[in-house]
Amino acid sequence: MAQRHKLYEYDYNTGKITLKRKLCPRCGRIMAFHGNRHSCGYCGYTIYVKEEEK
Repeated sequence: MAQRHKLYEYDYNTGKITLKRKLCPRCGRIMAFHGNRHSCGYCGYTIYVKEEEK
């Protein structure tokens, strides 16, 4: 199970909480980051990252 406190980032200046990872466009769950791609473990959707986006 993922450690929930590592999935979010808190901005102390604005007081807002943001998600560090991408959401799956197919099922809406949080996607895992594997260096060269974002992958959804639930539905299998994968987004490959281009070199300039890293």
